[in-house]
Amino acid sequence: MPTIETDEHKALRSAVAALGARHGQGSDPEQLWSEAGKLGYLGVNLPEAYGGGGSGISELSIVLEELGAAGCPLLMLVVSPAICGTVIARFGTDAQKRAWLPGLSDGTRRMAFGITEPDAGSNSHRITTAARPDRDTGGWILTGRKVFVSGVDIADATLIVGRTEDARTGRLKPCLFIVPRDAPGFTRHRIDMELHAAEKQFELVLDDVRLPADALVGGGPSHAFGSGGEDTGLLQLFAGLNPERIMTAAFAIGMGRYALAKAVEYARDRTVWNTPIGAHQAIAHPLAQAHIDLELARLMMQKAAHLYDVGDDTGAGEAANMAKYAAGEACVKAVDQAVHTLGGNGLTREYGLAQLITAARVARIAPVSREMILNYVSHQTLGLPKSY
Repeated sequence: MPTIETDEHKALRSAVAALGARHGQGSDPEQLWSEAGKLGYLGVNLPEAYGGGGSGISELSIVLEELGAAGCPLLMLVVSPAICGTVIARFGTDAQKRAWLPGLSDGTRRMAFGITEPDAGSNSHRITTAARPDRDTGGWILTGRKVFVSGVDIADATLIVGRTEDARTGRLKPCLFIVPRDAPGFTRHRIDMELHAAEKQFELVLDDVRLPADALVGGGPSHAFGSGGEDTGLLQLFAGLNPERIMTAAFAIGMGRYALAKAVEYARDRTVWNTPIGAHQAIAHPLAQAHIDLELARLMMQKAAHLYDVGDDTGAGEAANMAKYAAGEACVKAVDQAVHTLGGNGLTREYGLAQLITAARVARIAPVSREMILNYVSHQTLGLPKSY
């Protein structure tokens, strides 16, 4: 894989950085979302046939990283085009692609993603949201709960991970459903978060939500329709989770870069006893280490995105987990060192760093904790036995 960005990637990075600079921290996220959509950045990874840019997660990760580095990251980039758009583009029926991809590409439509449950946590095998056939309509009836779902209030629909019973084995298998925001029985409750973010978090309740047959991503059993949702649900799920991890890494790297830039500027300008504080190694070395860690995390993110874009889902899974781990750690350290560099000023609203202390930890926790990533690497990469 290339370790040096192409001219096209450099041009995209520069253009998005300019957009971010025009908006910056504290800007209206809706205005930024709209402008980014009109410029083609939101759907840069989606097929050209449906209004997208025809590129991949490599390009979309650049968009999110640069907006983050400008202080105005868009969390819904992780969810709407990266997870939901990717799943529909790869596995959706023609009708689903026509209905959703153009709007996801230009930002006029958004989709949330619901997988986490109160009693399942990181164990997707314990998901209890169930879908059963609706004998009266030929559709589905969906029942269950989801938590920590971002942006449901601004999304037109939510891509819900549920489970259906395999008619041949009786075992439950994952399936993905598109649930419109106004579907009867589909309710949301905002979770009161300490985290300062434009995108809100919600608990969802699905109380016998009746859906048409075409709400199932892929449209039906694969032996009948070619790429149906019932037999490819697990593939669909991982097709969305790998981009989620890559984009979370981009989110973290952008945030870390933003914090580091603030600290470097302050260390250059802040003078004590006629000497800029950045001249002291106790200040300079930790900032240099933070920069190195962010650059290393970006290299792994680029590797993961490249593997995903060329179709190596297995290799991308390993690299995406490593990238998310590395970026989360690098982001937390960069933010912490930035606040420490500014001292008391690092906790003031003027400099905008204190709010990142909480936000940075999200990259360690979501969408999967660093401990679960260490489990994945120890089991899948190193071949060590499981403890569970």
